[in-house]
Amino acid sequence: MHENTRGALLMVASMACFVANDSCLKLIGDAMSLQQLLLMRGTLTIILMFILAAMLGQLNFRMSGKDWAWGNLRGIAEVFAAYFFLTALFNMPLANLTAVMQALPLAITMAGAVFLRERVGWRRWSAILIGFVGVMFIVQPGGSGFNSYSIYGLLAVAFVTLRDMCARPLSKEVPSMVIAIIGAVGVTVAAGLVLLWDTSAWKPVAMREAVLMVMASFFLLGGYYFSVAVMRVGEVSFTAPFRYTGLIWALVVGWYLWGDWPDVLTWIGICIVVASGGFAFYRERVVTQPDFDGKMK
Repeated sequence: MHENTRGALLMVASMACFVANDSCLKLIGDAMSLQQLLLMRGTLTIILMFILAAMLGQLNFRMSGKDWAWGNLRGIAEVFAAYFFLTALFNMPLANLTAVMQALPLAITMAGAVFLRERVGWRRWSAILIGFVGVMFIVQPGGSGFNSYSIYGLLAVAFVTLRDMCARPLSKEVPSMVIAIIGAVGVTVAAGLVLLWDTSAWKPVAMREAVLMVMASFFLLGGYYFSVAVMRVGEVSFTAPFRYTGLIWALVVGWYLWGDWPDVLTWIGICIVVASGGFAFYRERVVTQPDFDGKMK
């Protein structure tokens, strides 16, 4: 199998796992508090991550002080991202929230240009601006379906962008799984502290919720594993657009489980966001390929 084909399939599998994880958590819903859910899922996921990291030979926590500082800041961003994302997930259609999260590549490109001084031409700036117009079509501020949880989705995008920006200064020698474990530990510890402060938030766990929790943890681990594996095969510029298959999974699952289907304005926004992101990926590939004389375009 061609490396690019393998990379594309791994990306599709990664997105399917993340959507399956979100679906399991959404099915749990109000059966338990958010902090209880994060604590239970986080504990099981950390155990599975340690096992996977050991299997991959990446269980190495020897890092410089600078790497620990950036890793811990990334973990804090992960805590807020998890809170805003899951709160929005429990109160928004799955496809709508997934569509909002598709603005992440555009947000990361913008953050890289603003904070890391990465070169971004006018074409990609145009794609970013048009993409965020598409997000407004999805969120529909002032519309009948708009509520505060739509803002939570946008805040989740902001904190995931911050999380990914914190990964940029990390040394190349720091294993990806170790960084993922630090983030998972941060979310789990934060949830545990909130539960200690408010013990009434703990609820008995029924068998249905326990099974869904275990499934969510395995799907989350699968998402992490495939997302790491996809970076090791194929060209990033080829495999990255397959990230949008997560939106297809979310549309199908949201319709099948909850009967949710986006309205016309949301569909317009989805098309705008996907087209803008696809163009940004295309321009990234163009500007990083050298001309015949060896210069960058």
